[in-house]
Amino acid sequence: MKRFRTHLSVTALALALGLAGCSVGGTTPTGVSAVSSQASTTSAGSAASTASTGTAGAVSLDALADDTHYDADDLTWDAASEVAVTMADGASAAAAGTSSSAVKVDGDTVTITAAGTYRLSGSLSDGQVVVAASEEDVVRIILDGAAITSSTGSPFVVQGANEAIVYLEDGTTNSLSDAATYAGQGTDAPDAALYSMADLTIAGTGSLTVDGNFNDGISSKDGLDLAGGTVTVDAEDDGIVGKDYAVLLDGAYQVTAGDDGFKSDNEEDEGRGWVLVNGGTLNVSAGDDGIKAYNTLTIAAGTTTVEESEEGLEAQHIIMTGGTATVTANDDGVNASGGSTSSSTTAEGGMGGGMGRGEMAVGDYTVDISGGLLTINSQGDGLDSNGNASISGGTVVVNGPTNDGNGALDVNGELVVTGGTVAAAGSAGMAVTPGASSTQSGVQVTLDSSIPAGTVVQIADSSGTVVAAFVTTKAAASLVFSSAAISDGAEYTVYTGGTATVSAGIGEGSLDGASEQGTVTAGEYSAAQGPGGGGGPRW
Repeated sequence: MKRFRTHLSVTALALALGLAGCSVGGTTPTGVSAVSSQASTTSAGSAASTASTGTAGAVSLDALADDTHYDADDLTWDAASEVAVTMADGASAAAAGTSSSAVKVDGDTVTITAAGTYRLSGSLSDGQVVVAASEEDVVRIILDGAAITSSTGSPFVVQGANEAIVYLEDGTTNSLSDAATYAGQGTDAPDAALYSMADLTIAGTGSLTVDGNFNDGISSKDGLDLAGGTVTVDAEDDGIVGKDYAVLLDGAYQVTAGDDGFKSDNEEDEGRGWVLVNGGTLNVSAGDDGIKAYNTLTIAAGTTTVEESEEGLEAQHIIMTGGTATVTANDDGVNASGGSTSSSTTAEGGMGGGMGRGEMAVGDYTVDISGGLLTINSQGDGLDSNGNASISGGTVVVNGPTNDGNGALDVNGELVVTGGTVAAAGSAGMAVTPGASSTQSGVQVTLDSSIPAGTVVQIADSSGTVVAAFVTTKAAASLVFSSAAISDGAEYTVYTGGTATVSAGIGEGSLDGASEQGTVTAGEYSAAQGPGGGGGPRW
């Protein structure tokens, strides 16, 4: 029997992040695979038993195991115990000589009723695989060149189990495709091409294509761990959903969704509804939110790309401790909102050293960045918190809005910068700057008119040494820059033009051919005046 899981996910993960996280300003940590490839015919995919060593900010697997259904033993089994099931239209059957009493075939529906390991191969052009085991059973399904399509509903349904593991055999291509309309929809009725009422794990090194023609692509009504595989999901509604939590440990996941891309949506249970990216690669194109959590969204390792979205990352609390995240959004890039609105206070023009924007509610929302590389390209606010925000490490690059109704940085409470590198360009009307509690200084540059995309903006100290070079990806009239290279109270000269060698838009520059625009004093921020206004010295 599987162990009982705790319900302290947010607290436990926050503790793990606090212990494992490290601030490496200006670096781009890479994710270390949490799960290895198969080691032998009897131990396919043994998981690492220690922390993700070498990955800045990654959550240790031990901490993750304490708070999810993750278990390294789930990916180790005796090959001799496998039940081979060959699927074929009108002729599916378990291989002769195996213990196959738990495999029932009724027409083109294959039902698995007990714990064990089942290797599925072949295809069903209009069929279904159903897992209907007891709540104490761990059922492992190896997809070994399996293609299942249904014209009436979901092709793969886990009705009952303690945990269902879908393992993608190395070197194989597998596919699941559901119907465009489902019959008999009721409470907890399947609504995804891969649907599970139990904890769900996807692992292995093979590939899987999921077409969610009706609603979602992959959906677990419990917890979801993605521990491997090359998986492509195309869904009419949400791409990949875990109710209690959704965790990416390893693998390459490409998601195209009509609504949200990758999310956890438990709004009822305290400490649930969270998302963790702890390795692997995640690419999302979404019609609404790219990655969404009701509670906490954490990026700790790996490579995350939101290629298209309305809002890129959205949760009540957003944490980044490592890895690389690139976000493109039609509205806000990073948005701490939703969830609970308790502990709300009111800020009266106190944002970023004195924002003249009237009274704004400061709710229980946070953005906390301590490591990794975060790059944002947004039409709305770039980094937005309806509460407070803090940056203590890593690199944050924002190419924000061109209209004065939004800002590259937008924080209802206080933006506290104590480390790392921040470069936020955008319109000038709503520019937010580091607050009074910040211990790392910065400069605010407000140009008299917008500069076009591709312009090099350079900041040089009194000796003429370039301390920062930034290349805009769109028109910009304001730049807020903070790093350890900026000395509080010192005077800096701002240039446009010249040459620069940059990564994610920021790097080193040369003043040859550059034009001087004016000077700024580090730590002296001017209040923006709301839409149509502006702030700071204009040149």
